[in-house]
Amino acid sequence: MNNKLLGPEETAGQIRNWKSAGKKVVFSNGCFDILHAGHVHYLAAARELGDALVIGLNSDASVRRLKGARRPICNELDRSTLLCALEAVDAVTIFDEDTPESLIGMLLPDILVKGADWPVERIAGARAVLESGGSVQTLPLIEERSTSGIIETILQRYAGRTDLGKD
Repeated sequence: MNNKLLGPEETAGQIRNWKSAGKKVVFSNGCFDILHAGHVHYLAAARELGDALVIGLNSDASVRRLKGARRPICNELDRSTLLCALEAVDAVTIFDEDTPESLIGMLLPDILVKGADWPVERIAGARAVLESGGSVQTLPLIEERSTSGIIETILQRYAGRTDLGKD
C-alpha cells in the first residue's frame, strides 16, 4: 500500500529521475494528522502546479515537539498510508526534524508550496528553492477545515459519553 513511501535518499533519486524526464516537481510538507477535506483539496491544488507532488511528512516525534504530547492522533505509518492513497500524491518521505529545511535543501523541488497562512519569508526551505531557480507559492486554505477543529468537535460532542456510536 505504501509503495509511494520513500526514504529521503530514495526521494532525492526519484526527483532527479522526474527532473531528467522534464517533469516539474512540487513539494509540500506538514503533519497531516487526521486527514480531512481541506488537506485533500490543498494537495490536489498543489499537484496541479506540476507533474509530480512530493510530501514531506513530520514524524511522530516531530509532531509531538511541534504540537504537544497528545499529538499526533494518528501515527506516522497511518498518516503516510493515507497520503500515499491519494491520487494527487506521487511520493511521501518522513522527516524527524522540526522543519523540513534540510530535506528541502537536499531535494530541491521546482516548486515549494505551503498554505496561505504561511508568509513566504517564514517557509522552511524557501531560500534554497529560490536560490536553485525554483519558486515558492502559497495556496488558499478551505475555511473551517482543520485537524484542531475536528478534535474540538469530537471533544464537545463526546466528552464524558460512554455510548459512542449509539446516536
